[in-house]
Amino acid sequence: PLWSRGLGDVYKRQLSFTATGCIVVTEGGPHTTPNHSPTINWADAGCFWDSYYYEDIWYFDADVSDFDGLYDVVSVYADVYDMSNGRWIETFELDPTNDPSFWSSTWFADTTYVSCYYGGYEVDITAYDTFNDYDVITIKPNTFSY
Repeated sequence: PLWSRGLGDVYKRQLSFTATGCIVVTEGGPHTTPNHSPTINWADAGCFWDSYYYEDIWYFDADVSDFDGLYDVVSVYADVYDMSNGRWIETFELDPTNDPSFWSSTWFADTTYVSCYYGGYEVDITAYDTFNDYDVITIKPNTFSY
Protein backbone atom coordinates (compact mmCIF):
# COMPACT_ATOMS: atom_id res chain seq x y z
CA PRO A 1 0.00 0.00 0.00
CA LEU A 2 1.02 3.63 -0.59
CA TRP A 3 0.01 6.40 1.77
CA SER A 4 1.08 9.93 2.66
CA ARG A 5 0.54 11.78 5.92
CA GLY A 6 1.39 15.43 6.67
CA LEU A 7 3.38 16.20 9.82
CA GLY A 8 3.68 20.01 9.84
CA ASP A 9 6.16 20.85 7.09
CA VAL A 10 7.39 17.29 6.97
CA TYR A 11 5.73 14.68 4.79
CA LYS A 12 6.26 11.04 5.45
CA ARG A 13 5.67 8.54 2.69
CA GLN A 14 5.93 4.86 3.01
CA LEU A 15 5.93 2.46 0.13
CA SER A 16 5.74 -1.18 0.92
CA PHE A 17 6.78 -3.85 -1.54
CA THR A 18 5.30 -7.14 -0.37
CA ALA A 19 7.08 -9.17 -3.03
CA THR A 20 10.57 -8.19 -1.87
CA GLY A 21 9.88 -7.38 1.76
CA CYS A 22 11.57 -3.98 1.19
CA ILE A 23 10.27 -0.75 2.79
CA VAL A 24 11.36 2.67 1.47
CA VAL A 25 10.74 5.75 3.65
CA THR A 26 11.40 9.33 2.54
CA GLU A 27 11.04 12.47 4.62
CA GLY A 28 10.81 16.08 3.53
CA GLY A 29 8.43 18.30 1.63
CA PRO A 30 7.86 18.39 -2.08
CA HIS A 31 11.06 19.24 -3.89
CA THR A 32 10.64 22.41 -5.93
CA THR A 33 13.23 24.29 -7.87
CA PRO A 34 12.74 28.05 -8.20
CA ASN A 35 12.18 29.26 -11.74
CA HIS A 36 14.11 32.26 -13.03
CA SER A 37 12.67 34.64 -15.59
CA PRO A 38 14.46 34.99 -18.91
CA THR A 39 16.54 38.11 -19.51
CA ILE A 40 16.65 39.99 -22.80
CA ASN A 41 20.25 41.16 -23.10
CA TRP A 42 19.67 43.25 -26.21
CA ALA A 43 17.19 43.58 -29.05
CA ASP A 44 16.99 45.35 -32.38
CA ALA A 45 14.27 45.96 -34.96
CA GLY A 46 13.93 47.89 -38.17
CA CYS A 47 13.88 47.89 -41.95
CA PHE A 48 16.41 47.33 -44.69
CA TRP A 49 16.24 47.23 -48.48
CA ASP A 50 16.82 43.83 -50.08
CA SER A 51 18.04 44.32 -53.64
CA TYR A 52 17.60 40.64 -54.55
CA TYR A 53 13.88 40.62 -53.72
CA TYR A 54 13.57 44.33 -54.55
CA GLU A 55 11.63 44.72 -51.34
CA ASP A 56 11.76 46.41 -47.94
CA ILE A 57 12.33 43.87 -45.17
CA TRP A 58 11.43 44.17 -41.49
CA TYR A 59 13.77 42.43 -39.04
CA PHE A 60 13.41 41.65 -35.33
CA ASP A 61 16.38 40.29 -33.34
CA ALA A 62 16.87 39.48 -29.66
CA ASP A 63 19.57 37.93 -27.51
CA VAL A 64 17.97 36.14 -24.55
CA SER A 65 19.48 34.32 -21.59
CA ASP A 66 17.95 32.38 -18.72
CA PHE A 67 19.62 31.30 -15.47
CA ASP A 68 17.72 27.99 -15.79
CA GLY A 69 19.45 27.35 -19.14
CA LEU A 70 19.07 28.73 -22.64
CA TYR A 71 16.62 25.99 -23.61
CA ASP A 72 14.21 27.17 -20.91
CA VAL A 73 13.31 30.08 -23.20
CA VAL A 74 10.43 28.82 -25.36
CA SER A 75 9.20 31.87 -27.29
CA VAL A 76 10.05 35.46 -28.17
CA TYR A 77 7.61 37.98 -29.67
CA ALA A 78 7.80 41.52 -31.06
CA ASP A 79 4.68 43.65 -30.54
CA VAL A 80 4.61 46.84 -32.62
CA TYR A 81 2.73 49.90 -31.32
CA ASP A 82 2.01 53.32 -32.81
CA MET A 83 3.48 55.83 -30.34
CA SER A 84 1.11 58.61 -31.46
CA ASN A 85 -1.92 56.85 -29.96
CA GLY A 86 -0.55 53.77 -28.13
CA ARG A 87 -2.44 51.45 -30.47
CA TRP A 88 -1.15 47.93 -31.05
CA ILE A 89 -0.40 47.34 -34.75
CA GLU A 90 0.96 43.81 -35.16
CA THR A 91 2.78 40.94 -33.42
CA PHE A 92 5.70 39.02 -34.91
CA GLU A 93 7.02 35.72 -33.57
CA LEU A 94 10.80 35.41 -33.52
CA ASP A 95 12.37 32.08 -34.42
CA PRO A 96 15.18 30.32 -32.56
CA THR A 97 18.45 30.03 -34.44
CA ASN A 98 21.44 27.67 -34.25
CA ASP A 99 22.69 29.91 -31.43
CA PRO A 100 20.23 29.12 -28.60
CA SER A 101 20.47 32.65 -27.18
CA PHE A 102 19.71 34.42 -30.49
CA TRP A 103 16.14 34.76 -31.81
CA SER A 104 15.36 36.40 -35.14
CA SER A 105 12.62 37.01 -37.67
CA THR A 106 12.36 38.79 -41.03
CA TRP A 107 9.23 39.80 -42.94
CA PHE A 108 8.52 41.34 -46.33
CA ALA A 109 7.21 44.80 -45.47
CA ASP A 110 4.28 44.53 -47.87
CA THR A 111 2.98 41.49 -45.93
CA THR A 112 2.73 43.49 -42.67
CA TYR A 113 0.69 46.38 -41.31
CA VAL A 114 3.82 48.39 -40.45
CA SER A 115 5.53 50.82 -42.81
CA CYS A 116 9.27 51.21 -43.17
CA TYR A 117 8.68 54.93 -43.86
CA TYR A 118 6.95 55.78 -40.58
CA GLY A 119 9.08 56.68 -37.57
CA GLY A 120 6.45 56.61 -34.83
CA TYR A 121 6.64 52.98 -33.75
CA GLU A 122 7.69 51.32 -30.50
CA VAL A 123 8.44 47.61 -30.32
CA ASP A 124 8.00 45.51 -27.16
CA ILE A 125 10.24 42.46 -27.31
CA THR A 126 8.95 39.79 -24.90
CA ALA A 127 10.68 36.50 -24.05
CA TYR A 128 8.80 33.67 -22.29
CA ASP A 129 10.17 30.61 -20.53
CA THR A 130 8.67 27.19 -19.84
CA PHE A 131 6.66 28.44 -16.84
CA ASN A 132 5.41 31.62 -18.63
CA ASP A 133 7.78 33.88 -16.72
CA TYR A 134 8.90 36.66 -19.01
CA ASP A 135 11.03 39.72 -19.63
CA VAL A 136 10.06 42.71 -21.79
CA ILE A 137 12.06 45.58 -23.22
CA THR A 138 10.82 48.41 -25.40
CA ILE A 139 12.88 49.67 -28.34
CA LYS A 140 12.44 52.14 -31.17
CA PRO A 141 12.87 50.42 -34.55
CA ASN A 142 15.19 51.71 -37.26
CA THR A 143 13.04 52.93 -40.15
CA PHE A 144 13.61 55.03 -43.26
CA SER A 145 11.78 57.97 -41.62
CA TYR A 146 13.87 61.03 -40.79
